[in-house]
Amino acid sequence: MTAPPPMLDLKGVRKSFGAIEALKGIDLAVARQELVFIIGPSGSGKSTLLRCCNRLEEPTAGQVLFDGVDILSPGIDINETRRHIGMVFQSFNLYPHLTALGNVTLALRRVLKLPRDDANERGRAALGEVGLAERADAWPNELSGGQQQRVAIARALALEPKVMLFDEPTSALDPELVGSVLDVMRAMRESGMTMLVVSHEMGFAREAADRVLFMDEGEVVEEGPPSRIFEAPAHARTREFLRRVTGH
Repeated sequence: MTAPPPMLDLKGVRKSFGAIEALKGIDLAVARQELVFIIGPSGSGKSTLLRCCNRLEEPTAGQVLFDGVDILSPGIDINETRRHIGMVFQSFNLYPHLTALGNVTLALRRVLKLPRDDANERGRAALGEVGLAERADAWPNELSGGQQQRVAIARALALEPKVMLFDEPTSALDPELVGSVLDVMRAMRESGMTMLVVSHEMGFAREAADRVLFMDEGEVVEEGPPSRIFEAPAHARTREFLRRVTGH
């Protein structure tokens, strides 16, 4: 039997903004059920790389294969593809005029065309997965930042994606609210979700990631298991970055 292709496979991905080359030929394969964590200084290309995985940014060159299919090829229905690639942003992007359940079910009804009862059933299940079943009827302004981010995660999970992309999911949260979001991500990892995470949560990376990539100036400088990256980084740029963010 041939092994299944990686869930995500980036080959030679480049992205330029005018004269600035934000990504300089990135190769990255994310296996099924793998949690890959991307760390690095601001401006190193981490978020741009993540946004190239679902074509929120169009790569200048290279290939992006999702479940074995090049999503940059002509004729790809990118909206259909994005249904299977969940994304959670730094800002929660909830609609203030919709309840938590309304935010979660909007795409189920508009995109998947599910009947309202079916959408609500799936939406409540997704809210249950993030520990917010009892807040289904709450408005966003009645929820803490951590709860709003968990609603945003539920909204992505309700579409039953094959992979989840996280772009600094905790950076807009007060420190005491971060743990609740990381707990949800931990549970997703244990349930077998494939995840690609950009974050400064080094403790979570050390504990939960299968692999850590360090990026700087549009390149992957080094990658490896968390134990090696955090305890014995091979590259001087990695050592300097970790010294700055961890204090040792």
